[in-house]
Amino acid sequence: MSDEALAALVARVGAFHITDRAMKQAQTRMEEALRDGRIDAEREAYLRAVRSYFTGFEREARTHLRDVDRRLEQINQVHFNLSAERGVAVKRIEATQGVLAEIERIEAPTA
Repeated sequence: MSDEALAALVARVGAFHITDRAMKQAQTRMEEALRDGRIDAEREAYLRAVRSYFTGFEREARTHLRDVDRRLEQINQVHFNLSAERGVAVKRIEATQGVLAEIERIEAPTA
């Protein structure tokens, strides 16, 4: 990895809100190493820290995504079921209105 690519990675990682103490320390050390020109001394440790942190971060995000997808499937099933129930209710109203209208016609006085 070139020094420019490493510097770009450090900037990209630095844009994240990092709460993990070990990752914050690795980030700070690498930023200082870039300023001081001691990149080689920190490169491997930094890359390990970034890999470790972002592997866990990705795993957590994928778990969250699976949960959201599962919940969306449940919501879609509920939506489908409610739409079907609504259709049945509408047909029941139409059928009962037809019966009630017929009663009105039968009871209406003939002219």
